[in-house]
Amino acid sequence: MIGIIDYGMGNLFSVGKALERLNVPYLISDDPDTLKQADGLILPGVGSFYDAMALLREKGLLDLILDYAKSDRPLLGICLGMQLLFDASEENGFSEGLGLLKGKVKAIPPQGKGGESYKVPHMGWNKLRFQKRSVLLDGLEEDHVYFVHSYFVDEMEREDLAASAEYNVEIPAVVSKGNVYGMQFHPEKSSRLGMSLLKNFTGMVYEKESLR
Repeated sequence: MIGIIDYGMGNLFSVGKALERLNVPYLISDDPDTLKQADGLILPGVGSFYDAMALLREKGLLDLILDYAKSDRPLLGICLGMQLLFDASEENGFSEGLGLLKGKVKAIPPQGKGGESYKVPHMGWNKLRFQKRSVLLDGLEEDHVYFVHSYFVDEMEREDLAASAEYNVEIPAVVSKGNVYGMQFHPEKSSRLGMSLLKNFTGMVYEKESLR
């Protein structure tokens, strides 16, 4: 069973529908005791980094996520959920993140080095560029995925970067370290490639579950 963390700021319906299309059983919960039994966890997110961390703390979900990451079971952050996996964010002032990956979340600059303008938030389809081997990317080819965000991860460890996209700056789009994974875009809204990425994640979940 895949657990989707409900802390009040996730795109739960669309993620759940995507798992249904893959015939993958899932549950949506804000209860740590229920979620810690899941074979894999998804941390979705839409909105403010600061508010999201406050809600996770208020609902007692911070320790759940940190302990789960130590359990060797797959954990996936989506959009804001990916950003929360990192050390900190400058959104609405400084806010500490989960610290599972090294890096800082910063605002996408609206102006390029040549003076060209970029609309922020970044909304639309951008092509992924694969940077390293990752089980999430197994059997897949570079293609376009759908982004909606105003912030990006900077100062991250290069070895944790699985795929990137370009929008004025290099946007870390898929990250991977041990059993911790993240996607800056919305895989559930990203057509064939997005669904294939989710399929690879869920396949990894049940492969690990079968080995226990």
